[in-house]
Amino acid sequence: MTELQRVVFVEDDPDIRELIDIALNTIGGIFAVGFPNGQTAISDAAKHAPQMLLLDVMMPGIDGAETLKGLREQNGFQDVPVIFLTAKVHPSEIQRLRSLGADAVIAKPFDPMMLADELRSVWQEVVKPAI
Repeated sequence: MTELQRVVFVEDDPDIRELIDIALNTIGGIFAVGFPNGQTAISDAAKHAPQMLLLDVMMPGIDGAETLKGLREQNGFQDVPVIFLTAKVHPSEIQRLRSLGADAVIAKPFDPMMLADELRSVWQEVVKPAI
């Protein structure tokens, strides 16, 4: 099984975006590139060949669901695992996000010390060993 090395994340709040950056790049040892909105991610994410997507759900303009839809329409993104970040953790909302293709949902606020481990755990569940 390959190791999780590259993540693209989208978060409109600059403070949370910085926190994710530190949690993944500095603490977690995962190369992560953050985008401030869905449109920029749709335009530029492919340049970073992400192995996983981490998307905020509620954003102005293009929300997380629309961002995922836009990325899935591009070559190379059909099978990239996705995790949504949201403050809305009601079971019906989690079910809705899973129906959109989420492999996992992480509640905000999240523990920055554990974020990389959470992503790696999802990675291990989703990615099957090459035969």
